[in-house]
Amino acid sequence: MAPPTKSSKQATRGAKQIVEENASTLQFYRYMIFGAFVTYLVIMSILFEFTTKTTLLTSLAGMVFTASYQFMSYMARAKYMESGQLLDSGVDLNMEGGIAEHVKDLIILTSGVLVLSLISNYFWFLWLLAPLRALWMLWVNIISPWIFAEPPAPTEKDEKKQRKLERKMARPMYKSH
Repeated sequence: MAPPTKSSKQATRGAKQIVEENASTLQFYRYMIFGAFVTYLVIMSILFEFTTKTTLLTSLAGMVFTASYQFMSYMARAKYMESGQLLDSGVDLNMEGGIAEHVKDLIILTSGVLVLSLISNYFWFLWLLAPLRALWMLWVNIISPWIFAEPPAPTEKDEKKQRKLERKMARPMYKSH
């Protein structure tokens, strides 16, 4: 067993390592996209016929793949100085909780839906999981905390104003003679 380190923090990764990991991540998802798409097209061409519905859904899957991959490659684009030295490594695609994680999930979902739709066209309905998850994240992270937020605690100034208002209300409004 390795001896414990002085600090319990995770070691930070260097910019070059992030660039290399981003390239391997992009390559993995590129292979996943091509594998699912080519498998689908070959089997559909041999065993089944393309209807208007399947052509439309296949085109939509292709657009989702293209947009997702282009977005990830744009995020991971590294910037170099003229001398060739790395200036910015781009966004880490393997960062937990980042937007790239959701884009990777969309690629995985679309690949699964595409391949499973060879079994039955009802598997296309699994694509509805993406907007449902987006609505769930919107509710949990934005809407619910905003609606159910505790009112701000009164400050000392507010308390003084409240006491003054209560004293004013306790006094009679008119004077009797």
